[in-house]
Amino acid sequence: MINSFKRATASALALSLGLGLAACGGDGPHNPTLYSVKQPVVERTNYTHDFQAGTTGLSVPEQQRLADWFETLDLGYGDRVSIDDALANAAVRDDVASIAGRHGILISDAAPVTEGFVDPGNVRVVVTRSSAHVPDCPDWSGQFGTTLGNTTSEGFGCAVNSNFAAMVANPEHLLEGAKGTGETTVMTSNAAIDSFRERQPTGGGGGDLPEVDSGG
Repeated sequence: MINSFKRATASALALSLGLGLAACGGDGPHNPTLYSVKQPVVERTNYTHDFQAGTTGLSVPEQQRLADWFETLDLGYGDRVSIDDALANAAVRDDVASIAGRHGILISDAAPVTEGFVDPGNVRVVVTRSSAHVPDCPDWSGQFGTTLGNTTSEGFGCAVNSNFAAMVANPEHLLEGAKGTGETTVMTSNAAIDSFRERQPTGGGGGDLPEVDSGG
């Protein structure tokens, strides 16, 4: 009877200990794979500014205001510039494109939806800027160094993906990737080689080479 009681007590203690360890190892998300649940999130912010426009485009003072606004925003690679213009005035587009081109930015075809209305006689220039970060990183919520379920830690992937999100030049490439132009380095180098090979030799005019008087 006593031995049976001891075996039952030992079994109960082992079961409670196992449940306790399982509970300790079950904290956080259950991820038995090597794919990180800590992934970059891309956020877009729209900056808007309204300018007076006429049939001939933006006036010189308005162009200066636009240029100063771009300088204040530090417009650069990865930013997207678009125009909200109900009349689709080509002259306005040319003026905005010329100023944005100083920063190496092309005008996008469609403008995003923004708050408020554009007053008659005005156009709205929209600068869309994207940023990337990994939410909830770093994550040190795991309090144990062992997981009975053989899962990854709560902060698995934080270091790599956070650095990747910080270093990518254009965060939009995390969503769609960069689109190529179809031109490769081989095509560019072959153009120079073909030009060299197809060039007429300097002495290929037939007959003797011209005599040169050395003056001696």
